[in-house]
Amino acid sequence: MPASTTKDGKGRIRALSRRGSKPGKLHPGEVATGRLAEPSACDRCGAVFSKRAWRTGGVVSRALLERVAWTVCPACRQTERQTGQGRIVLEGAFVGANAEPLRARIRNVAAQAAGDQPERRIVALTRRGASMEVLTTSQKLAHRIVRELLKAFKGRATYAWSDDGTLFARWRRDLEPATAAPARRPRR
Repeated sequence: MPASTTKDGKGRIRALSRRGSKPGKLHPGEVATGRLAEPSACDRCGAVFSKRAWRTGGVVSRALLERVAWTVCPACRQTERQTGQGRIVLEGAFVGANAEPLRARIRNVAAQAAGDQPERRIVALTRRGASMEVLTTSQKLAHRIVRELLKAFKGRATYAWSDDGTLFARWRRDLEPATAAPARRPRR
């Protein structure tokens, strides 16, 4: 069997095709600011930019600290400006009656996401009457939060993506009507 083919067919041949990929392609976060020097670190949150991604929780050596370029990460910039890529509106009577469990679930999902990707954060979590509004730094975090609310609390969700890459999601749940006792069947 020739070395360029595999038992599965053309898998290896297609894997060697690099058409359409450019080595100098910019990451979406680099389009606005340009490519950052590596390593860079955020003044505010301590995230480190290495291998074209922001990371937290790693061991930082003295040698790395000596050559690091200090900057502000995109998530801290968005938090400071109160702008975001994801917006969620929670509506319904259930929201007014269960605000704290909803907030706790939203914060837990955001904390879990920030463990792997520190650029995904909650910018604002506000309550307006019987509804809540959540603003996130990424549309993926907003989508994940709504999906987790559906799993934990049920309800209905709608999503609307715009051309600029932002997500507007709406989650709604009303209180269930009081269940009446089941009607008894007459005895024969």
